[in-house]
Amino acid sequence: MSQEPSNRDQETPPRDDDDLARTFLRESEVVEEALEDGKTVRRKGIYLLPNLFTTSALFSGFFAVVAAIDGDFISASIAIFIAMVLDGLDGRVARLTNTQSAFGAEFDSLSDMLSFGVAPGLVAFTWILQDVGKTGWVVAFLYVACAALRLARFNVQIGSVDKRWFIGLPSPSAAAVVAASVWTFHSFDADAFGFKLLMLFLVGAAGVLMVSNVRYYSFKDVDLKGPVPFVVLLAIVLGFVVISIEPSVMLLLLFGTYVASGPVCALWRKMKATP
Repeated sequence: MSQEPSNRDQETPPRDDDDLARTFLRESEVVEEALEDGKTVRRKGIYLLPNLFTTSALFSGFFAVVAAIDGDFISASIAIFIAMVLDGLDGRVARLTNTQSAFGAEFDSLSDMLSFGVAPGLVAFTWILQDVGKTGWVVAFLYVACAALRLARFNVQIGSVDKRWFIGLPSPSAAAVVAASVWTFHSFDADAFGFKLLMLFLVGAAGVLMVSNVRYYSFKDVDLKGPVPFVVLLAIVLGFVVISIEPSVMLLLLFGTYVASGPVCALWRKMKATP
């Protein structure tokens, strides 16, 4: 008399590809220690929402590199500004949704290195600095190296400096002034030798200011949740209108003023301290 096979006998043995998939998921999982309610816990996985913004910023930086190689310098410059906006959103989204993580901070820093370090340097070099010869690529490399040093210093100084101030020019602002310069001068077909020297100075100065000890206001103490006078909102609307008239020129003036504010304020403080 034959015996019916049990359910256990009927189970399909695991396939090799299933084992490989489980092994890959286990070994590639992100595990980090986090402090929750005063206790250190081990947390698996990553938060999707803030890292989507960081990935989008990384894509914008990569697009800027590709566009510069193709000779589309206006699109490359705009992509850097888009990366700048996305970079400002990912941290705020993480804080609002309580999804901060060490992985997100490291990912954001690597994304910044491409979007605000490699991309602006390459855009400026492929547009005009390559016409200056060896000096052009040396200055472009100086900018990229200073951006890397700026980001590394910022990461180790978190929590040890006054949040109201940045020590050194923030890399997004440095990238913005370089991108706005390329966008403006390229739009006006400004390719004379004088503009080449001006770009050498702008790119080199932006790089040096990133690793300097010059303080820049961070705007982190501005209360965005509290009520403000109606005229503030009106000023913001007028600002958008003015920028929309000639975006490249207005953005260059805006970020150029911010870049210059650090050395000017430092000089002013030094003059006041001198008896």
